[in-house]
Amino acid sequence: MQNVPYIKLGIVAVSRDCFPIELSQKRRSRVVASCKQRGIPVVEIETVIENEGDVLKALEEIKQKGINALALYLGNFGPEGPTTLMAQRFNGPVMLVAAAEDSGKDLINGRGDAYCGLLSASYNSGLRRLRPYIPEYPIGDPEDIASMLADFMPVARTVNGVRNLKIISFGPRPFDFLTCHAPIQPLYDLGVEVMENSELDLYALVQEEKGNPEIQRIAAEIAAELGKGNTYPDLVDKLAQYECALEKFMKANLGVSRYAAFANKCWPAFEKHFGHVPCYLNSRLAAKGIPAACEADIYGALSEYMVVCATGVPPALLDINNSVPKDMFAENKEIIGDYQISDLWMGFHCGNTSAECLMQPALKYQLIMHRLMEPEKKPDITRGTLEGQIKSGPISVFRIQSTPDAHIQAYVANGEVLNVNPRSFGSIGVFAIKGMGRFYRHILIEKRFPHHTAIAFQHAGKALFAACRMLGLNDVFFNLPTGVYYPTENPF
Repeated sequence: MQNVPYIKLGIVAVSRDCFPIELSQKRRSRVVASCKQRGIPVVEIETVIENEGDVLKALEEIKQKGINALALYLGNFGPEGPTTLMAQRFNGPVMLVAAAEDSGKDLINGRGDAYCGLLSASYNSGLRRLRPYIPEYPIGDPEDIASMLADFMPVARTVNGVRNLKIISFGPRPFDFLTCHAPIQPLYDLGVEVMENSELDLYALVQEEKGNPEIQRIAAEIAAELGKGNTYPDLVDKLAQYECALEKFMKANLGVSRYAAFANKCWPAFEKHFGHVPCYLNSRLAAKGIPAACEADIYGALSEYMVVCATGVPPALLDINNSVPKDMFAENKEIIGDYQISDLWMGFHCGNTSAECLMQPALKYQLIMHRLMEPEKKPDITRGTLEGQIKSGPISVFRIQSTPDAHIQAYVANGEVLNVNPRSFGSIGVFAIKGMGRFYRHILIEKRFPHHTAIAFQHAGKALFAACRMLGLNDVFFNLPTGVYYPTENPF
């Protein structure tokens, strides 16, 4: 997967000078050994931080070793000033964890009091206005800490990615989808760059690629990927030219950013001038780790990018689209199991889901646009979707969004795609999330989230929730279990 950060995670121990430094050293080494045994890539920082001078030494060692995410490990109580100074001076995501006591047989010289020290470190983090990642229970033995480090990796990758991201858009956010209109100030607050261009710019870029030999290489890739699903071989070169232009533009315009995502207007003028829909090409870019959101949805692009950083697999941007009919629910009760009908919904988009996430994907035409643009004609300019039933398996839905008054918020929920034939067109599947009906009403509607949601094709709620918190979001919503009421829910 390209276009996502590679995380090199370091672990540095801290030690309060009135405790044995050897306790922190020994415990840190045991954590690293446990990580090695489990295949978790962690770099051991030899410098132990007892004072501000050690902070400078550790920062130099970290620089030499190319560390871009850091675990601060309290092997004993730890010096809260130097500990949080280290977190402040390190240019990257930081987690705080602490050692559990080793044995009830060694609680005099072998007692570290890191349980206490983490409270002081947390208070000092507040003084410095830091938002470190702290696991749900941040105290553990070497095996426990190794698991926490593994959980931190996708969080660090997501935070690093967002802070080095540029969202490139082509075309104005469309009037017919006002939910795509949201203030961009919160993006700059997150560290995201935004580069908005016109559709005319995009048209010129694509035209300039005529004759580029790279087009034939991409066309061959497309034909190989589609296989029997290549229903429009005459269209492939045109699609390849568009993909070539976007990737070339991205590489030339990253500037100070390291990663990019697209948010492009895709209709109605697009089809008339480009001669195809961009849906399948959006799916191909997503498969490379370069989300390309539909309908100039800038926050949709950010949501997809955070998903790909958290999971390392292609994301999708789908409409939370339609309810599941009662007859379909009854006919598939054996597959559906104990889900209620209100837990189910269909996720759909025209054809932007990556081929590896679909059953028997095929190149088709966009039915809705065909009705609008080519009524009673053979599909031509509306061709270029990738369609098929979305594969069953675990998923998460995720959206980060600005409100009209520039307040940033997000939601995330884990669920699954069911192996139920959706009997419809587009990239589509039957989705199930426990308590979706209440979540839909009291979060998605009540908090005014748009209809687009990013799909992670694995459970990624834990990492995405933590990443949002590290990025400064105070409002990260999720589906509540039965018996726990949303603030706006009618209890009667």
